[in-house]
Amino acid sequence: MSDAFTVLWTHDTCRALRKTGRVGERPPVAFSGVHSSLPGWSGARVGDEVYALHVNRCVVFVASRMQVIDRERRDCCGTAPETWQDPAFPGHGDWSMLGAGGCGAAAVHVDATPVRFDTPIPGNLLAGLTWRNRRGQTRGLKYVVDGRLERSASLQGFYRLTPESADELAKVVGNALRTVT
Repeated sequence: MSDAFTVLWTHDTCRALRKTGRVGERPPVAFSGVHSSLPGWSGARVGDEVYALHVNRCVVFVASRMQVIDRERRDCCGTAPETWQDPAFPGHGDWSMLGAGGCGAAAVHVDATPVRFDTPIPGNLLAGLTWRNRRGQTRGLKYVVDGRLERSASLQGFYRLTPESADELAKVVGNALRTVT
């Protein structure tokens, strides 16, 4: 059975996606890292889903749902760098803002929904979302007040959703996709 995770895309990441015209496009890749500057996708396996979230003015949005295809460097990634000055993933330059230059970055190839910033997580659902750690302990979001997220600290990182919360986010994304077509 596959798992689902969340990852927070920062304002800088989302600004770069907008500036480079990536909104409405499907990212073919995301990046995992070994340093806190880039979320580590260590728990994700092939087939798992990852919900890229973005917080804007206390509202949490689902920016994209990505299904992991593989975690290998492929020909599409381009030539591996020979020096520290070379780009790490020249074949994915269009999506470098997702972390290609992060410390110890590794490509995670994905099948994703188009990037968008107009799919909010309803406030009543936000307060009930839960994540579980490897020991099976669950936790919710901190700082949710009246359906709004006042601080994003508890979203920063790469976290495994409980199956119930994954189902709820899948419905939010599914409803948003139906309204576009």
